Amino acid sequence: MQVSSAQIFLMPINLETTSHQPADSELVSLAAGGDTAAFDELVTRYRGKVYALAMNMVKSDADAWDLSQEAFIKAWKALPAFKEESRFYTWLYRITHNVCYDWMRKRRLRDSEEFEEQLHADSVAVHAPTAPQVAELPDRAADHRELGAEIATAINKLSEDHRVVVLLREVNGLSYEEIAEVTDASTGTVMSRLFYARKKLQSLLQETYDSL
Repeated sequence: MQVSSAQIFLMPINLETTSHQPADSELVSLAAGGDTAAFDELVTRYRGKVYALAMNMVKSDADAWDLSQEAFIKAWKALPAFKEESRFYTWLYRITHNVCYDWMRKRRLRDSEEFEEQLHADSVAVHAPTAPQVAELPDRAADHRELGAEIATAINKLSEDHRVVVLLREVNGLSYEEIAEVTDASTGTVMSRLFYARKKLQSLLQETYDSL
């Protein structure tokens, strides 16, 4: 049975409390066999964290929503091949990370091509009486939402690699080994990125407090 992106995020959340909360592994087993109710429960458990990861990577509410849906669609299709060698949410975060990373890579390529086309068009018309000004690259910082909290603002100023490891470690509570699996990096690299990310955050926050 196929599940559409619309169905995934429109699935009702069961607010009834039960004495038995099935483990992820139990739900994964049922979902892999086509049980959409089991997959519904997995989506309910992790859609907030998946959205948060996507939002922290792409900095756009609408795009993060779409990419979250895409990640769950990919997870649903790949469930029969999931061997449970890692925890489900680690596997799911890796899918989300890859979906967002691919989207950002394609966007950067598209933006670069559009910029080159604009430069070419401007150079052709440079001697015209109303020659257009060369367009500037969009300010990435302008895409950042004003989060209203100094810590969130500081996190947004980190590089992509540093921002992701901070989110996975401090917000989602993944271990170094799990973060390494999600980001396809060594445990040593993860530890190094976290060290420098925390150091940068301290510096950014200190600058904020000093300016107050």
